[in-house]
Amino acid sequence: MMFKPMGGTYSPIFCAFTYLLGYHNPAKAGLAGVDPVALSGPMTSAASLIATVFGTGHLRPAPGTWGSLAALPLGFALHLLGGPVMLCAGIAVFFALGVWATAQVTAGQEDHDPSEVVVDELVGQWIALLPVSIGLMHSNASVLDMWPGWVVAFALFRLFDITKPGPVGWADRRNDPLGVMLDDVIAGVFAALGVGALAFLAHGVIGL
Repeated sequence: MMFKPMGGTYSPIFCAFTYLLGYHNPAKAGLAGVDPVALSGPMTSAASLIATVFGTGHLRPAPGTWGSLAALPLGFALHLLGGPVMLCAGIAVFFALGVWATAQVTAGQEDHDPSEVVVDELVGQWIALLPVSIGLMHSNASVLDMWPGWVVAFALFRLFDITKPGPVGWADRRNDPLGVMLDDVIAGVFAALGVGALAFLAHGVIGL
């Protein structure tokens, strides 16, 4: 099957989804007439921007923490644009982009999770924020009124991402681009469950 995007331009999103479908080679993807070397320059630049979340991953110390911090205002913006639905859409798109971008920037390297790659933290942190976004949708509170939820989501995600309990560590040990993204996705799910449990305790049990 031939995949030919409109206008003849192969965007990072198009390349990301063909990568996830298993088409790691332009020829396999049916990109007829496309020279892989010609694609490598602009695609590598785009992949680097995505993988490092526009350079955030180059900040020191603790680039993963910087990546999680960068996810907060971006998640806030997605929530304002469309609530939890838009946040979920962002998670799906950047998960696909993250797998592709990580594969591009780590090609030929033994380390598939270099410290500057923080798109995984972006996605995981957004997952951790989902209970906060859902809570805002069902209440009259402002985003700033829910600041404890944002803080807890950030703290729990960093805790699970750093300590890597159970399945988080399993995903991390895959040592491939998918594993790079999956370990933070699972850490984000753990953090989201923690945020939901603490919110229930605070509002449903204690009555704060």
